[in-house]
Amino acid sequence: MATESALRFGAQTDEMTSLLRIVNMVRTGEAMTRPEIGRVTGLGRGVVTQRVDYAIQLGYLEDGEFGPSSGGRAPRTLRFRGERGTIIICALGALHIHVGVAALDGDLIDQTHRKWDIARGPADTLAAAMEMIDGLLERTPADSVWGVAVGIPGPVDFDSGRPVAPPIMPGWNGFDIRRGFEQRYGAPVWVDNDVNLLAFGERARRRDEIPDLIYCKVGSGIGAGLISRGRIHRGVNGAAGDIGHVRVRDSDALCRCGKIGCLEAVAGGWALVRDAKIAIAEGAGGFLAARSAAGEDPTPEMIARAAENGDALAISLIQRAARDVGESIAALVNMFNPGTIIIGGAVAAAGELFLAEVRQRVYELSLPLATRDLHIVQSMDDPREPLRGGADMVREQLFDVTFPRWFAEGRPARIEVPVPA
Repeated sequence: MATESALRFGAQTDEMTSLLRIVNMVRTGEAMTRPEIGRVTGLGRGVVTQRVDYAIQLGYLEDGEFGPSSGGRAPRTLRFRGERGTIIICALGALHIHVGVAALDGDLIDQTHRKWDIARGPADTLAAAMEMIDGLLERTPADSVWGVAVGIPGPVDFDSGRPVAPPIMPGWNGFDIRRGFEQRYGAPVWVDNDVNLLAFGERARRRDEIPDLIYCKVGSGIGAGLISRGRIHRGVNGAAGDIGHVRVRDSDALCRCGKIGCLEAVAGGWALVRDAKIAIAEGAGGFLAARSAAGEDPTPEMIARAAENGDALAISLIQRAARDVGESIAALVNMFNPGTIIIGGAVAAAGELFLAEVRQRVYELSLPLATRDLHIVQSMDDPREPLRGGADMVREQLFDVTFPRWFAEGRPARIEVPVPA
C-alpha cells in the first residue's frame, strides 16, 4: 500500500514538473507549438496534449495563430496569457519616486514619476508611492496583482526585504517594506537594491543571450549590479556589488556611511557637488561658477552637462571621478570577468568624457585575458529601465523560483519568507 502511494505521488510530481516546464517553455519562447514541446521535452504526443489542455484549462496558456507548416498540417501556436495579471514596480531614488505596472510578459503598461526626497522617511515615502500606484491601477485593465518589486537606493537584505544601514535613507534601517505592499495588494513582494533592477533591465534587453555583465551606476551614490551566466549575483546577504564603499588609495574623505576614503566619497555625485562648491569658493570660474553666482547650486546632472559643454572645472571633476571609478571596476573585472560593463547614472551622463577615463583605467589595471572580450558602454539612459528591470526580477521570482508553490492556485498570493531571528 505504501509502495502504491509512493508511486502515485511520484507520478503526480512528474506530471506537475512537466506541466510547469511546458508553461515556462511557452512563456519564454523556447517552444511555441505542441510538436516543438514534444521534441524538446521528449514527451509523447498524448502526454503533451494532456498537459497543454490542462494548462489552458487553468488559464496559463491559450491557442494562438497557426505556425509554419513543415509539410503537413500547420501546427497551432500557443501563447502565455501575460494579460492575466499585473506586476507593480516601485523604483525609489534619492530624489524621486518612479512607479509602473507591467503585464506578466514584462511589457510596461503604464508609469508615473514625481520628485521626492527619500530622507523624508519610510512612512511618508511608501504612502506617496502607493497613492501613485493606485492611480495607475485605476486606469490599468488587469485581473489581479501577481507580484510587486521595490527598488531602494541602499543596501537591502533580499531574503527579508529590509534595508540595512542605508547611508542616505535615515529612518529606513530594518524597516519592513514588504508588509505595507502585501497588505495593500495581496501579492508577494520582493525588495532589491536599485542598481540590481537596472542590471535586470539590461538582462531583459539581452533576452537571447546568457550575459555576464556588470551594471555600474554612478549617480549621487555608486553601486554595481552583477549578472553571471544570466543570473543576478547578490551574495549571501545581498551586499554583492556595493563598490561605492570600497577604499580609495590615499583618500581621507569622510563618507556618508561614516567611514573614511570610500569611492562614493570621492567620485559620487554628492562628492562632486561638494568639491565644485569648494572650488567655486576658492575662485574657480566658468559655467558652474556663473550658475552658482546666480543662486543655483550645482547638481550631479549640471556638472555632467557642463563637462560635455567644455567647462574646465566640470571636466576636471568628471575625469577624476572616472579614474577612481575605473580603478574599482578593474578589480571587479579581474575577479568577475564580465563580457560587458554598462555605465549609467547622472555622473556617467557626461558620456564619452567619462567612459574614456574608465576604459583607460580598466585596461591598464586588469588582466589581458579578462579584458580580451570586454565591452564598456554607456547605458541607454532610459528612465523606464528600472521599471522594466523590476518586472523582470518579479517574473524570475514568480516563474523560476516560487512557481511550484502556487501553480495549482492559479495565481500567487503572499509568499511568506522566514526572517532570521
